[in-house]
Amino acid sequence: MTDQETRYEAVRSRDARFDGEFFFAVETTGIYCRPSCPAVTPKRRNVRFFATAAAAQGSGFRACRRCRPDAVPGSAAWNARADVVGRAMRLIGDGIVDREGVGGLADRLGYSARQVQRQLTAELGAGPVALARAQRAHTARVLLQTTGLPVTEIAFASGFASVRQFNDTVRAVYATTPTELRAAVRAPRRTATPAAGIPLRLAHRGPYHAQTVFDLLQREAVAGVEEVSGPAGRRTYRRTLRLPYGTGIVAVDERAGNPGRASAVHPGGWLDARLHLTDPRDLTTAVQRLRRLFDLDADPYAVDERLGADPRLVPLVAARPGLRAPGAADPEEYAVRALVGRARAERLVRVYGKVLDAPCGTLTHLFPEPAVLAESEPDGPLGTLVAALADGAVRLDPGVDRDDAQAALLSLPGLDARTVAAIRARALGDPDVAPPGADVPDTWRPWRTYALHHLRAAEER
Repeated sequence: MTDQETRYEAVRSRDARFDGEFFFAVETTGIYCRPSCPAVTPKRRNVRFFATAAAAQGSGFRACRRCRPDAVPGSAAWNARADVVGRAMRLIGDGIVDREGVGGLADRLGYSARQVQRQLTAELGAGPVALARAQRAHTARVLLQTTGLPVTEIAFASGFASVRQFNDTVRAVYATTPTELRAAVRAPRRTATPAAGIPLRLAHRGPYHAQTVFDLLQREAVAGVEEVSGPAGRRTYRRTLRLPYGTGIVAVDERAGNPGRASAVHPGGWLDARLHLTDPRDLTTAVQRLRRLFDLDADPYAVDERLGADPRLVPLVAARPGLRAPGAADPEEYAVRALVGRARAERLVRVYGKVLDAPCGTLTHLFPEPAVLAESEPDGPLGTLVAALADGAVRLDPGVDRDDAQAALLSLPGLDARTVAAIRARALGDPDVAPPGADVPDTWRPWRTYALHHLRAAEER
């Protein structure tokens, strides 16, 4: 979708497949929207296109109140791309700029701050500060409209350095004050408290085959850290999270086929979730980790089109449209689990996991940190892996170069190529992984991870 006339056709047809892939703004109204916005289609001469919401905001446009362009799924490109822009976008989504500044982002990418600024601005029309600011504005709106937290607390929880900066940004993005933005939502909806949690709708584009995702999470669930409850089609996945400022417990509901939430015009949907955070500053990071775990930013149209062209996969794609390739809520945790297996992982949780201050049902622990395991289990392949994770010899954060991470993992004694491939696919979210020995032709590129999920799902029937 690089041609502007083609983009305009997507806007004219209100095609939700491209929500999050680009944004359009209307010069006569000063508003920017998602492609599927239900408002009257503007004339072509009044329309401008932007790669990101931050670029539209930087050009002086405010967010549409009808289509909420800040709530769209992220671009699928950021999951697939391995270049500095893709890696930077994953890190910004994880909240690195808010926690460590542009310098911290640049250090993790291995570039100077000036180089990162130049590359992001050249391709996306916005630098790291502007991209992080747009993300903060979205977080602020969610907290204003779903919680009863004081406005001043929301300002800092959203990542703003001052209340004035918070007020100015909300006015610029939403053309209203924080108090007015909160008042626009009926009071009964603003019931979220530390005890009740923050209700969220995690948007995705296109069909979403929830059954396979929840089946996988149920098979892998580690007692004390995760649980899946309820009957098939109405299950709830719950887990604990270790976050930069505190801890969290999340619950995500399965909705078979997202009934009533999709149509030919708006073929997207969402997963209902609820977050319990000890510190609301962790909201942005927690949401992004859930999005990676449930693969919510994927482009199922591109995946199904490529894989559905292969005779071997045709019936599988037809049977499971919108099949996802789940990632990991905590990459380092997943690496340990991939190495030791479920049974031993549960023992590690019981012996070394941190007990929650307020256990919630069967969720009682956080998965033990690499540094704790390195001290307690120093021998064998596990000891080697956790020591490398603890001292930074192996990095698995969202912005790491995947090839570098794979090479570092393969250099560790006791980690075979198949385990490393699993870590690359899940912990690093690589959509195009082919484990050694697997019959995975190059014609399935760049979606070989998804193809393998189709094959495994078919075998498990």
